[in-house]
Amino acid sequence: MGARSVAMEKALIIGASGGIGTAVAQELAERGAIVTGLSRREDGLDVTDPASVARLMSGLVGPFDFVFIAVGVLAPEGGAPEKSLAAVEADAMAHVMAVNAIGPALVLAQLGRLLPKDRACVVGVLSARVGSIGDNQIGGWHSYRASKAALNQIVHGAAIELRRSHKKSVCVALHPGTVATSFSADYAGRHATVMPDLAARNLVNVMIGLTPAHSGGFFDYAGQRVTW
Repeated sequence: MGARSVAMEKALIIGASGGIGTAVAQELAERGAIVTGLSRREDGLDVTDPASVARLMSGLVGPFDFVFIAVGVLAPEGGAPEKSLAAVEADAMAHVMAVNAIGPALVLAQLGRLLPKDRACVVGVLSARVGSIGDNQIGGWHSYRASKAALNQIVHGAAIELRRSHKKSVCVALHPGTVATSFSADYAGRHATVMPDLAARNLVNVMIGLTPAHSGGFFDYAGQRVTW
């Protein structure tokens, strides 16, 4: 990672009412950014509905120097990540894919007009190490793993497209670590957890340290590359 100059005058958080999204918004505000947030809870954003995404994104006024997409589910409401392939249910898997992969793709598709072309900008998309195929040693969590692996491919493709029109842009997938939020409360187990404010600080530090050469990559909270 090298020092770069991201102005961070204006920031956009998609999923701003979630644990990590809220913390990143607060971190950016403390650093002096003007933060705009969109969420299901506050704005009715439904990332599984293309019309909802298009309507709310079209109302935004950029350019945004810093964009963080923090939407996702482990399983449908009332469900849980599968422990085996025998537990996979088609409708549940489709919902997880719709929120975790297709939703961010719909958001990314709207970003072109909202990013500056004349200066550095960074887009970070919340992924997870369990989406790494190379790192998967224990199986299970099939829908969540597959959705995050798909998300990583979408982020990589988005970075390629953005590079053509926004040459100083960076677009990456990010693993935040195991963050102590309601999202992970039932599954943290023996994993060391980090509080949302520290996770947010780590992620922001990683993002502002990236250069266009890093675009399309997958990085953890310490700025280390995660295997695909």
